[in-house]
Amino acid sequence: MTSDKPNKNLWVLIFVAALGYFVDIYDLIIFSIVRIQSFTDIGVPEALMRSEGEYVLNMQMGGLLLGGIIWGILADKYGRLRVLFGSILLYSLANIANGFVQDVSSYGIIRFIAGIGLAGELGAGITLVSESMHRKKRGYGTMIVAGVGVLGAILAYFISEWFSWRTAYFVGGGMGILLLFMRVGVLESGMFQSLDTKRVQKGNIMMLFNNRERFKRYLYCLCIGLPIWFVVGVLVTQAPEIGKALHAETVLSAGKGVMFTYLGISLGDFLAGWMAQIFRSRKKVVLVYQLLILLFSCIYLTRQGITEVEFLWLAFLMGLGVGYWATFITIAAEQFGTNIRGTVTTTAPNFVRGALIPSTLLYGVLVNEMGILWAALVMVVLLTLIAVFALTQLKESFDKDLDFIEED
Repeated sequence: MTSDKPNKNLWVLIFVAALGYFVDIYDLIIFSIVRIQSFTDIGVPEALMRSEGEYVLNMQMGGLLLGGIIWGILADKYGRLRVLFGSILLYSLANIANGFVQDVSSYGIIRFIAGIGLAGELGAGITLVSESMHRKKRGYGTMIVAGVGVLGAILAYFISEWFSWRTAYFVGGGMGILLLFMRVGVLESGMFQSLDTKRVQKGNIMMLFNNRERFKRYLYCLCIGLPIWFVVGVLVTQAPEIGKALHAETVLSAGKGVMFTYLGISLGDFLAGWMAQIFRSRKKVVLVYQLLILLFSCIYLTRQGITEVEFLWLAFLMGLGVGYWATFITIAAEQFGTNIRGTVTTTAPNFVRGALIPSTLLYGVLVNEMGILWAALVMVVLLTLIAVFALTQLKESFDKDLDFIEED
């Protein structure tokens, strides 16, 4: 159960969860940052850089999707804290192993294992923080976790600039191992522990599909996050190609764009959490952020002759719009009972990441039909409309009491 009085254990929990997500984000994007350097070192021909890169990235994505299901179920059956320990141990060891790879096949397999580990960190952390804080103040906790966490992307960029790609992987794995020692003394969620006295199904993922109303609730939670990863995975990552279509003055740097986008996401997460507390509504804040994504994406995709400075500012502003990531996961956590909450909050962010696959497939078809700029515009508008509609179908959950269960 939660308490109105702040205590030392609660702040330790928030601090450790935030650092955990910091390391999680570092390890999540490190491959995208060091792909060219690492592939060159292990002898991948330039002509195969893109295709082999897609293979390794898809292996990591497959691990995330599978891991989301595994860790979610485990979080509800055996506890949020055990998942935090298990997930970080797995992806830390995998990242250390990544520093020793010599071929693409082993690279992909290890990224798959790392993906499984990476899938458990955020959902379990947000669930544990949400259930441990007072219902009127839990937004501050999740705000800190996500706002601090995404800064791991900034560290990943600079480590890759200062050191070799192998060292970058060793740093990520080493930070994770250190976190395991910091987690000693962190307490399990009281709400989860109270389930042991109740005769209730825990971690049954089929409960999300065997009830029509519950399934629709889950689907709407997923849909509100759809525009997020399209911005990061396509609009920013494909900056060189989009810049060429816009007749940019210079080749736009995807690496710098990602860094500025994550700066925007970090600030956006802090502001979203703060505004939700001020206006006592998460839905209103998410709606504003969804519209910000649409606005700045449209400016970016229609900015003929764009300069590098303009691109970096727009990457930052699009990142600001994407900064409802933590609020999205908090909403998902608040919509479901304690007995499947871990499953929901761990699968939701990973399924949203995975939704980038069908989004990019449709985007690819549209690129062939109408060109890269119009295709990107159509996709941004479509995904935003779906997200806004889904948001309207969910109930406001700002100060909802989370001490409830889902019936069979």
